[in-house]
Amino acid sequence: MQLKPIKTKKDYEVCLQWIDEMFDKKIKPGSNEGNQVQIALLLIKQYEDEHYTIPTPDPIEAIKLKMEEKGLKNKDLVGIIGSKGYISSLLSGKKPLTLEIARIFHKKLGVPAEVLLS
Repeated sequence: MQLKPIKTKKDYEVCLQWIDEMFDKKIKPGSNEGNQVQIALLLIKQYEDEHYTIPTPDPIEAIKLKMEEKGLKNKDLVGIIGSKGYISSLLSGKKPLTLEIARIFHKKLGVPAEVLLS
């Protein structure tokens, strides 16, 4: 396959099909075909980034999800963030998420900074 920028959906589908065929062949990394696959994957990623963007999740929803994953309740954040009422207001969207509080959620819960700052 001759590699070229992917400009259309058809180009994209042809490239995906070719990648599938190469994976089925079990090509070796570092070989000529392996290098072509790497380049093709970069072209596919660029096309997907332009045409299939994934929206950034809502920061408050991300915080709630992390709390659920870790089994935390609002009361578990009282000593870290503020009062129970403040935490409830924050998680209901009545109070703004400040940079200082976003930093705490990032460090304590592991919520990605790019999600909190979006």
